[in-house]
Amino acid sequence: MAKPIMIQGTMSNAGKSLIAAGLCRIFKQDGLRVAPFKAQNMALNSYITKDGLEMGRAQVVQAEAAGIEPSVLMNPILLKPSSDMGSQVIVNGEVWSQLSAREYFKRKKDLVPEVMRAYETLSAQNDVIVIEGAGSPAEINLKQDDYYVNMGMAKLAKAPVLLVGDIDPGGVFAQLYGTVELVDPDEREMIKGVIINKFRGDVSILDPGIGMLEDLIHIPVVGIVPYMRLDIDDEDSLSSRLVNKAAALVDIAVVRLPRLSNFTDFRALEAVEGVSVRYIESTREFGSPDLVVLPGTKNTMADLLWLRQNGLEARIAQYAASGGPVFGICGGYQMLGEALSDPYNVEHGGVMRGMGLLPVKTEFTPEKTRTRVSGRLGKIGGVFAALSGAAFEGYEIHMGTTQTDAPISEISDLVSDKTKSDGCQSGSIYGTYVHGIFDGDEVAGGIIRSLAAKKGVDPSKLGAVSGAEYKEQQYDLLAETLRKSMDIEKIYRILEEGIR
Repeated sequence: MAKPIMIQGTMSNAGKSLIAAGLCRIFKQDGLRVAPFKAQNMALNSYITKDGLEMGRAQVVQAEAAGIEPSVLMNPILLKPSSDMGSQVIVNGEVWSQLSAREYFKRKKDLVPEVMRAYETLSAQNDVIVIEGAGSPAEINLKQDDYYVNMGMAKLAKAPVLLVGDIDPGGVFAQLYGTVELVDPDEREMIKGVIINKFRGDVSILDPGIGMLEDLIHIPVVGIVPYMRLDIDDEDSLSSRLVNKAAALVDIAVVRLPRLSNFTDFRALEAVEGVSVRYIESTREFGSPDLVVLPGTKNTMADLLWLRQNGLEARIAQYAASGGPVFGICGGYQMLGEALSDPYNVEHGGVMRGMGLLPVKTEFTPEKTRTRVSGRLGKIGGVFAALSGAAFEGYEIHMGTTQTDAPISEISDLVSDKTKSDGCQSGSIYGTYVHGIFDGDEVAGGIIRSLAAKKGVDPSKLGAVSGAEYKEQQYDLLAETLRKSMDIEKIYRILEEGIR
C-alpha cells in the first residue's frame, strides 16, 4: 500500500492544490508511482475522464503533474454549487443527488465507504498518495461532520499533515498558530510541518518570526514558498486570473457569469503573447473587444436573467448587430438561442426567452450528458470561416438538449463510439457544447489569426498557442521552485515515518 502525505490549509486559496501538484511532480521525478487524492472537492470547474465520468479539475492538474491519466478515484465526491444554498452532488463521477448544504451534511457519513474504496484502490496501485484537504481543519462549526475532508481523511488514511498558510494577504503567523490551536490535541500531533506560501521579498526578514512560531507550536517550518507566476490551470472561480485586464493587440472579453464553470476553456488563448482575455461583469467593463465569449455555467437560466438585469445582454446584442463575433460554449451556447424550456424544474422551471442570436431551442432534461468527444468543424462562415475543417477534441458536461437545423460539426462520442451533430452558426455568432474546443492550435490558432486579420494586426506580433510541451515545462518549473524553497529531505522523512 502507498505511503500517504496530506496537504491542508489555513483557509481556502492558501495554495494547497498547487503545493500538492508540485509534490506529485517531485515524487514522479524521483521515480515513484504517485497519485493525487481529494475526497471532497467543491468546484464548478470540472473535467470528464476517458470513461465519461466527472471529477474536479484540481485533481486533473495534479494527475498531469504526476504523469498519469486522471481518474475519478482521485476525487470520489464533487460538489457543484447550483445556488447559494445547494449543490449537485457527484459521487464516483456520476450525479448522486441535488442537496442543500444541510441535507448534504446529514448524509455525508453514508459516503465514507465510497471514499475509502476509491482511496484504497489508488493506494494499492501507487507508492505515494498526495492527499489534499479542503478549506481549513479549524472550521470548528464543521468539525463534527469532517468524516473525510481534512483531519477526518488524515485519520482514515493515517496520513501525516503539512499545513499551508498564505502570507500574501498578511497574518500568516496568526493563521498557522490559530489553526494549530483550534484542532484537537490528537490532530495537532498529526501536523508534521508547516509551509508559508506566496512570500515576496527577502526570506531572511521572516527569520525571527519563524523561530517564535516554531517555539509556540512545536512544529517545524518546512518551507517558505515564493509567490509563483505559473501558467497552470486554477481550481475554481476564485482564480486571480479572472479579472478585467488591459486590452492587448487582440482583445477577447469573456463574460464572468455568477455561476461560471470550466473557465479553463480559455487557458490556451490566455497564454498567447499579444492576446488579452478579459473577464467582464458589467457594461462599463465591456470596452471594444474583438470577440465576446459566453462561457459555461452551472445554471444557464439564472445567469441569463443576470445578464438581462445588468444590461450586458443588451450590450452584447448591440455588439453582435454591428458585426462583432460572439462565441458561446455549453451554457453560453444555450443562452444564445431563441428559447429555453425547463419542464422538469432542472434549473429554474418554466420557459424563458433566449438572446435570439442563434436559431436554436434548448430543453432541460434530468439526464446529464457527460462524455469525451473529438470532431472536425464543417463549412462555416462569418469572421471564423477559416476554421472550416479544423479538428478538435474536448468534452461535454450539460443538462438538456439543443435543437438546430444548422449544426457546425460532426463529433464522435469517445465513450459510446457514436456520431452526432453539434453547435450552430449564424453570421458571426457561434455556439458549441464542446468544452476544450479552444485547446488545440487548429481552433485557437485559427480564431486568433482570424481576429488579427479582421483588425489589421500583423500575426507575426502574436505568440503561438501553447501546447502540451509548454504545460509540462510549467509543472517542471513548479517542482524546481518547491525543491529550492522547501526542505524536501525533511518531507521525505515525514512521509517515511508516517503516523505512529
